[in-house]
Amino acid sequence: MGTDGLISSHMVTHHKRYLATEQDTLALGAALALGIHPGMVVHLCGELGAGKTTLAHGLLHELGWPGRVKSPTFTLVEPYIISSLYLYHFDFYRFGRSDEWAEMGFREYFTPASVCLIEWPEKAGGRLPEPDILIALSINGDGRDAAVIVYTEAGRDCITRLRDY
Repeated sequence: MGTDGLISSHMVTHHKRYLATEQDTLALGAALALGIHPGMVVHLCGELGAGKTTLAHGLLHELGWPGRVKSPTFTLVEPYIISSLYLYHFDFYRFGRSDEWAEMGFREYFTPASVCLIEWPEKAGGRLPEPDILIALSINGDGRDAAVIVYTEAGRDCITRLRDY
């Protein structure tokens, strides 16, 4: 599912998996971290409680972040500097208007030197840069279904590392 709720013909789902436990969601984030590099944009989609922040937690810890991973629900963005990598974790759940992200100056975070991880990208109304990867999480019983959808060559390169996951 794309950020506007539609699947575009140029997207290809490379990976689908049932995540039975929270540890499985953390492991998916850790596996994704193996291919993340500066300049990438990753959208995390799914309802409340689907595991978006848990996946971000797994990714950040695999990248070497030693501290606590906070949900940016109230702060809107949490910056993480890991070695020479600048990762910005956004949560747009509380946006009432799609142009709020630009009004708050968030556009400046999207650079070739940073990774932008965005929860609730659909709240920006299609105004965000196209993601390299979109991860759609949905609740399925006690676990989660995860679909990883690729938009770009950089995303395709990153996802090849998930084949061993």
